Amino acid sequence: MTHSRMSERRTTFLGALLTTLGPISMAIYTPAMPELVRAFGTTDAAIKLSLSMFFAGFALAQLLVGPLADALGRKRATLIFLTIYLAGSLLATLAPSVEFILAARLVQGIGASVGVVVGRAIVRDLYTGPDAARILNTIGIFLAVGPAMGPTLGGLTLAAFGWHAVFLLMVAFGLMAMGFTVFLLRETIVPDLGRLRPAQLLTNYLEVAGHPRFLAASLVLSGTIGALYAQSTMLPFVLINEVGLTPTQFGMGMLMQSGAYLTGSLTLKIVSRRLSGSWAARIGITLCGTGAVIMALSVALVPPFFLSIMGPVAICTFGLAFLSPHVVTTSMAPFPHIAGSASALTGFLQMSAGFAGGVAAAAIGNPLNAFGIIIPAMELSAVAGFLWLRHLEKRA
Repeated sequence: MTHSRMSERRTTFLGALLTTLGPISMAIYTPAMPELVRAFGTTDAAIKLSLSMFFAGFALAQLLVGPLADALGRKRATLIFLTIYLAGSLLATLAPSVEFILAARLVQGIGASVGVVVGRAIVRDLYTGPDAARILNTIGIFLAVGPAMGPTLGGLTLAAFGWHAVFLLMVAFGLMAMGFTVFLLRETIVPDLGRLRPAQLLTNYLEVAGHPRFLAASLVLSGTIGALYAQSTMLPFVLINEVGLTPTQFGMGMLMQSGAYLTGSLTLKIVSRRLSGSWAARIGITLCGTGAVIMALSVALVPPFFLSIMGPVAICTFGLAFLSPHVVTTSMAPFPHIAGSASALTGFLQMSAGFAGGVAAAAIGNPLNAFGIIIPAMELSAVAGFLWLRHLEKRA
């Protein structure tokens, strides 16, 4: 069996569709979190745990998805895990108690993990260098639009039909992803079941984890993208309970975050012919660091209102759009032969950072204080990782 080369347009579309599976599953869900507290007569901590369960399933399963995608092929692995995602979504729709919600979100996270792994892997299979960065930037535009609509659509659906319908939206998204995978995704590698041997798995992951440029790039991505995941466990409670937004207003307000990412991605697309990937990344990390400092100071010194919370978030997210294409390309470049495993480990580290941030927020207790401490710390760790990456690139 030989792999088939897909066009840049098809690769971009499928990469975007699969990569958005996890983020949109979180975005649609977040407006319903306070309502689920009331519906099941439970605590904020229990519903926050449901998001952490999604993070845990998403992060850990990627370590299995990557090797499976290398061994079984991209298409077969994608269909297997999309089936798991659909099962979790249906379980959540019919959940009679908060315990079922927790279990369903774990299953959903396991299934959704295939998206980011295969989405990046098919780009690395077929394209490298500036071509890969260009595709990843375009995927970033779709990644902004999809999750941007998620909180708004989730909030409106919640207001009109109740929380069950929010999970039915995820069922619909999973079915759409499965349909496009069946009809559009061509296999991009030659499957090799030998890659599932335990010794080979360990060798592959050690090769990836032992590469300094991969580690530096992963620290950058874990600090910035991980911060997005971590703050999603805090923002619903900060904006709804502290600022006083309704769930629908919260969904509309989150457009500021996704709009900043979309604006950053579109701006990068316009200037990319005159601005190298390296320089774009420098601008991006500078914005992430600046936003982190403003965020920490605003929480410490100013009573919370919408712009004091979401303004710094928008600065960081705009910076991430400039930063991520170059850094993702850099992290994947040394591993054309095990792109699935490299993509899996990258995603695992990002989601683990988000999960750890959520756990730390729960330990702090007050969502506003947690937001002002944890998210700036994660963004500044990304700045440190970028300085390390620049040092390695200069030395090379």
